Amino acid sequence: MPPALFRVESSPATTTRPLTTAESEILTPEALNFLAALGRRFTDRVSGLLTARQERMKRLRAGTERLDFPAASADIRASAWHVAPPPADLQCRLVEITGPTDRKMMINALNSGADVFMADLEDSTSPTWRNVIDGQRNLADAVKRSLTFDDPITGKHYALGEKLATLIVRPRGWHLVERHILVDDVPIPGALVDAGLYLFHNAHVLRQLGSGPYLYLPKLEGRAEAALWSDVLGFAEEFLDLARGTTRVTVLIETLPAVFELDEILFALRERICGLNCGRWDYIFSGIKTRAHEPAAVLPDRSQVTMTQPNMRAYTQRVVQVCHRRGAWAIGGMAAQIPISGAENAEANAAALGRVRADKEREVRDGHDGTWVAHPALVPVAREAFVAHLGKRTNQLDVTLDALVVTAADLLRTPEGTRSEAGLRLNVRVGIRYLESWLRGSGAVALYHLMEDAATAEISRAQVWQWVRHGAALDDGRVVTRDLVRAVVEDEMQVIAREVGEPRFTDGRFGEARQLFLRVALADTLPDFLTLDAYQLLTDASTETGDHE
Repeated sequence: MPPALFRVESSPATTTRPLTTAESEILTPEALNFLAALGRRFTDRVSGLLTARQERMKRLRAGTERLDFPAASADIRASAWHVAPPPADLQCRLVEITGPTDRKMMINALNSGADVFMADLEDSTSPTWRNVIDGQRNLADAVKRSLTFDDPITGKHYALGEKLATLIVRPRGWHLVERHILVDDVPIPGALVDAGLYLFHNAHVLRQLGSGPYLYLPKLEGRAEAALWSDVLGFAEEFLDLARGTTRVTVLIETLPAVFELDEILFALRERICGLNCGRWDYIFSGIKTRAHEPAAVLPDRSQVTMTQPNMRAYTQRVVQVCHRRGAWAIGGMAAQIPISGAENAEANAAALGRVRADKEREVRDGHDGTWVAHPALVPVAREAFVAHLGKRTNQLDVTLDALVVTAADLLRTPEGTRSEAGLRLNVRVGIRYLESWLRGSGAVALYHLMEDAATAEISRAQVWQWVRHGAALDDGRVVTRDLVRAVVEDEMQVIAREVGEPRFTDGRFGEARQLFLRVALADTLPDFLTLDAYQLLTDASTETGDHE
């Protein structure tokens, strides 16, 4: 149990709905007091940084600022310093598996043989009230090793094994709020809810077990946002009577602005950061969004924006170079492929595993210290690739890439390739199907033998917007227009109906997903995040009120 809090707020955080008994076990009076303290201390700073993002975007679009390594922090890049050494259970991170926080998937991930499991409260989680609260309950049970699940369909019993992956939790990004929890009648940032409740309920238990509270921090755009996290975690540790630096973090480099401030992000979090991760899918989306005004930045089909494109290699190799210079791990990106079952699909499955193997072999040759997979069956594939290269070593800090020079032009080089009708149709189909699942409360969806989450759906809708905005031509000569997109959407709705069948199509939320996709793909200005508009539908939907039973 957390210690008695030394400070009581003038009033605790409140909820917009009465709490069930189970919800009250997570949102205790003490926990709500802690959330109130976090909200009052940091909500305004979060708002200020989000405003700063918007102001910078205006300057980029107006041409009064360009993406480059900031002159104001050149001394940080030039000086010699290192981050704090990692804790014992984060010394080896060859294979990390990610997924949402439902009980069955958490058990399978923790038992998978991976070194780390990133429990995802962000891109893989649709933030219904039930998912937010159940996710915290499941995390607490996992920390206490009491997490179990009985499948009501198969009757199979799931339980944690003896050897578990080290748990790291990814809270929501700064841009998302939790509308069900208010501090002084203002919704609290979702990141403070997710990180705050996890620390409140589990930090002391984890310390007693010889581990600690570890977080993966998403969507940062620069050093100021990293410094905010440093202050949040320092305040939380003081409030909860934890030693400073108890909370350790890894930062996802998944925005284009962030890659220009790698040293600065590490420096801002140097007493608690363990490494950086190449969040490739969000990075591609961020590139579209950040350069939305540039005709020269129009991408080819999503499937052609691979990690071998020069701009993507510049990005990942710079992460390795900077991390190893500062004593931090450089973790590679997600292999989105999942196994394809059935004897009739043996050849396709072998091809998918081969793509995963090639991706991981490229990462380890480039100097990465570990990598991500989306499915337990891919853990051995990734581990084999890394062990074959590393032997008994658990990192590649000796790979310093001293001769590597990455310029702004390298990072801003547009991927080469073609645009096709098939690529347009796939973007539409994936975007609508993912949105429909998200609106029903599922944020990680297997589609067409890939694990899709919010990041990949963001690419789909942003790429359609980009093609329309700049009048991009397909390889058959047709220009992508709003009318063409609307016609493709109508066609693909029929395809989706056949794929999912009745009554699933009729009973689902495909109509809302279609309307939302069209709205964000055909807007005059590219919306910042798909999930902002989708969250409005999620919290307004009568289906979510049914979560409170």
